[in-house]
Parts: sequence; C-alpha cells; structure tokens
Amino acid sequence: MRYTHIGRTGLVVSRLGLGTMNFGSHTAEPESHAMMDHALGLGFNLFDTADIYGRKVAPGGTEALIGRWLARGGGRRDKVVLATKVYGRTADGPNGRGLSAHHLIQACNASLKRLGTDWIDVYQMHHVDRSTPWEEIWEAMGTLVTQGKVRYTGSCNFAGWHLVSAQAAADARHLLGLVSEQCHYNLLVRDAELDVIPAASALGLGILPWSPLHGGLLSGVLRRQGGQATVRSTSARVAGVLTRRRRAIAGYEDLCAELGQDPSVVALAWLLGRPGVTAPLVGPRTVEQLDLSVRALSVELDQEVLDRLDALFPPVGIGGPAPEAWASQPPSVKLTRI
Repeated sequence: MRYTHIGRTGLVVSRLGLGTMNFGSHTAEPESHAMMDHALGLGFNLFDTADIYGRKVAPGGTEALIGRWLARGGGRRDKVVLATKVYGRTADGPNGRGLSAHHLIQACNASLKRLGTDWIDVYQMHHVDRSTPWEEIWEAMGTLVTQGKVRYTGSCNFAGWHLVSAQAAADARHLLGLVSEQCHYNLLVRDAELDVIPAASALGLGILPWSPLHGGLLSGVLRRQGGQATVRSTSARVAGVLTRRRRAIAGYEDLCAELGQDPSVVALAWLLGRPGVTAPLVGPRTVEQLDLSVRALSVELDQEVLDRLDALFPPVGIGGPAPEAWASQPPSVKLTRI
C-alpha cells in the first residue's frame, strides 16, 4: 500500500479507500467483516460510508454493521480513518434531512451511536443544501469539532463554486473548513476536470473519486460475458451508458488485454495518476476484487497508453480545466500606433 496526506492536512490515508455502500445490502455481514479485516491487512486505512447506506436493511444499516466490526476490538478503531456522510433522510419530519444545524447535530450523534465510536475522522456533507446558509452549517460543524465528535470536514458532490463558497465562509470563521471532496470521476465521467478538481486543488482539498469503475462498466464486463454484458447495477443510467459507449468500452477492454492488465486495474491506475486525486474509493464485493484493486498501485501508464485512453474516453472539450476546455484564447490583437 502507498499513503499520502489528504489535502493540505497532516492526516495520512491509504491511496485506495474502501467504499462500503454494498455492505449489508448486497454483501452479508460476515463477508463484509471479512472484507474489512482483509483490507486492513492490505494496508487500507481509509474506510468510507454514509448514514443512508444499508437503509433498506435497517436505518443506518451499514454504519451499524461497521460499528459491530469495530466493537470486535484488536485496535480496529485506531487503525482506521473513518469517513461518513450526512444529508439524506434519516428521520421523519421536515427536519429529517439536509444540512441544518438541527439535522447535522442530530445525525452526527446518531452516526456515532451506530458506529460505536466517540469520533468521526472525516464528516462529509453528502450533497449541497441550498436552503441552509454556510454560516449555520459551519456553526454546527464547529460545535461538533469543539466537542471532539468530528475531526475533519469534507464534501461530496459539490460543484467547484460550492467548494469556494463553503471555504470562504469557513475562513471567515477562522475554521479549517473542507479538507476533501468526494466526486464522481472515472474514465467515463470526466466532468470534474472542468472546475471541481481545479477548485479543490487550489483550496488544498483532497479528491476522493467515487464509482471509479462506473458501476462495473470499466471492470471487463464485455469480456466476462462474451460480449453480452450485464452490469451489476440495474439502474437505467448505467445500462444506458453501456448502450451508448459500448464501442469505446470494447476498445478499452482490447487495450487492457494488449497491456496484459485487468480492466479494473487500468481504470484505477489511470485515476491514481490524475492530478489532485488522493484516493479512489473502491467498492468490492469479494476479497478477490479487493486484492485486484491493489495491483493498480504498481501500474504506471505511459504517455502512449494515456493518449489512447483519451481517444477512447475523450475529456470534455479539448481537455483540462474550464474555460480553456471549451474556449481557446483568441489570438492577440496587434495595435498600430497612429
């Protein structure tokens, strides 16, 4: 395993994070516990969850499952950088969701109880709440930090200008503010390169890409199914992407075969080499998939391969940050003195 600091902080995290969205809902508790033990053995220390994961099984089901794993002792809690999220509905009534001070504090206390811990290492706002002012949000977050319940604050699914607005409000209160942004970023979805990643990098935030394999589309689905792929996600969104991008995905799998690498390894290696990326969050269903992900840490893609990947999965516009990605600078105007 390799390690790095998360953003501008002194907090050290593994270069791959363990995403737990499947735990409890798609992966049974014994297998989930075994997966977390195995991840620790591989050197993972960043574990990511959310208060809405596993709610089809029970309210806060995944957090409770993780809490039972932590309760098994063996120094598990001190070995893990535990990140969870807040925003989604976790209680009845009009204040049962969002980022109001009321909900933030209530939801944090509920997460701590389910996780069976005294503190959350990185408490992430799962979405932007346009109805709650930043002053209120940071008042509540500051209280949680002062109480020792939260150590760092992060965001998830924010636009670049949301990151800037949030950090400006935190600076005005002399708070550390955001330390990370968790965004949807992979070879198939490169919109974050326009403003989210440039803003995060300028502010000193670490980038934690979620869905690095895009629901399994970058894991070799066509190869495994003999060209008749079915993906693990039943969402129309993922199925639609497979239909629209089938030729590119087939070309990608051919490239990976040429390189002698599993497609999931190449997808993760590409992300690990992108500017600003701290740790992609992998969501394995099996120990074998977890082992496979670690291979990406030792794979470096040369410029020729990177160019071929760009040809298969082009960046937005001409690539790079906005506005240059779509608006090249006009030629300079020559002035004639008269």
